[in-house]
Amino acid sequence: MVSRPAEFVFEQTISFVLARTSTAFRNSLEKSMATIGLHAGQAFVLIELWKRNGLRQIDIASQLNLSAPTVSKMIKGLIEINLIRIQKEDNDARSSRVFLTEKGLAIRAEVETQWHELEEYTLGDLNETERLILFELLSKLRNTYTGRDQEEDE
Repeated sequence: MVSRPAEFVFEQTISFVLARTSTAFRNSLEKSMATIGLHAGQAFVLIELWKRNGLRQIDIASQLNLSAPTVSKMIKGLIEINLIRIQKEDNDARSSRVFLTEKGLAIRAEVETQWHELEEYTLGDLNETERLILFELLSKLRNTYTGRDQEEDE
């Protein structure tokens, strides 16, 4: 546990540094995805569909740990740029599934390129051991907030 100094200095806490780092990374991810016409959140929806095409919106929201309205807005944007389509269930008109279009499948290579470039920019100063340690530590923190292990998402 981090000891608390006599005069509390927010900037000297891990939570502060993590929050600032997260914001900076998210901004970089947003800029990177914008070069191919996406928002950062939309990339995460596509990643889920590349793993398992035909998910329900509620399943995507659950996997991303986001609210249904937030995911609905991202899906609407992806439909507008013809990367995904919605298909109603034959046996349940209330339920629908989200499918990638050909364009949605094809954009994966561009997303991967941007992702790799951002990954190298972000971790360029770290050696392989530091990268592995950082991955493990961030995964543990993520699990604290989501209540699930990384393996559950794969």
